[in-house]
Amino acid sequence: MTLFDSVFFIDFNTRLVRGESEPVYLPANNVTPYNQIVFAHGYFSSALHEIAHWCIAGVARRKLEDYGYWYCPDGRDAQQQKEFEQVEIKPQAIERAFTLAAGRKFSVSTDNLEGAEPDREAFTQAVLKQFARYEQQGFPVRAQRFIDALQQTFGTDAEQRRATAKQMRATVKQMRATVKQMRATVKQMRATT
Repeated sequence: MTLFDSVFFIDFNTRLVRGESEPVYLPANNVTPYNQIVFAHGYFSSALHEIAHWCIAGVARRKLEDYGYWYCPDGRDAQQQKEFEQVEIKPQAIERAFTLAAGRKFSVSTDNLEGAEPDREAFTQAVLKQFARYEQQGFPVRAQRFIDALQQTFGTDAEQRRATAKQMRATVKQMRATVKQMRATVKQMRATT
């Protein structure tokens, strides 16, 4: 909460708030002079998910409770679940970036335990495809700002991760070449004896 507030409160008059029940976005009003992103039960993943929704919402939507979107709770039928998943692809792709930037493991959420069985694999692929698109074309500005803050806070710089992965691949390649050379040497030694 402190990290989010330090990155966005001054520019956007928005705070991240731990909630006790369902997550919700509440615009500023006469009682609370700042916007609130309320996340569920203090869960880290819920906070990142709700921040992702906020990062996508435009100025007009941020003036509306829950950005003016409908929400059909758990227990959705197949058509409702399909519609739910369509509006969740972009937020979950951004949530994935946040989660990785914080050095944690990401899992998609189909959020329908009491309803129609979702096609979790197809939804996962859609989220990963959107994530790849964001990586190539750039994340929304506020999302990138928060990714940078998470990376700085948790020490998970993407460039560093890529460099480490590249170095590991080079090491594996070198080891394979060494093993191949050793096999050739053994084969040659056997042939001469």
